Amino acid sequence: MSADAQGPGIRFPPPFVYVGGWLLAWLLDRRFEFRVDGAGPGSVQATLGLAILAVGLAVNFWGLLTFARYRTAIMPTRPARLLVGVGPYRFTRNPMYVGLTGLYVGLALLVNWAWPLVALPLVLAVISAYVIRREERHLRAVFGATYDDYCRRVRRWI
Repeated sequence: MSADAQGPGIRFPPPFVYVGGWLLAWLLDRRFEFRVDGAGPGSVQATLGLAILAVGLAVNFWGLLTFARYRTAIMPTRPARLLVGVGPYRFTRNPMYVGLTGLYVGLALLVNWAWPLVALPLVLAVISAYVIRREERHLRAVFGATYDDYCRRVRRWI
């Protein structure tokens, strides 16, 4: 079986990386409490957190539903059957990761924890290096010039 048919070679669900960021933040917070606002989340922070969380959730589900509608693999542990360039995939090549990032940031603001925000660059670096790059390599191997054209038209994030 060729590497293309096996998929991108990702061995874990990518949301686990975001959960890992929260676990790291929780461990750090147990040792060194670090809040976004020492007085507690005010109405502006709570509203902003809720709005970012809601947009993240909407973008994530839009991406999931689009993949489901076209019956292609949602989990990157499986090979791609189709290159989807409609719905949120017209604006970002990774709407589910954009959505998960919104959920992550919105939740951090809502619960008033700063450590998840500090850990976010690490989370995004892991997602980029160990997930997105493998997905892109797989998609390029499967779809070739069609994928390269898509990459020229649509940004990786936003």
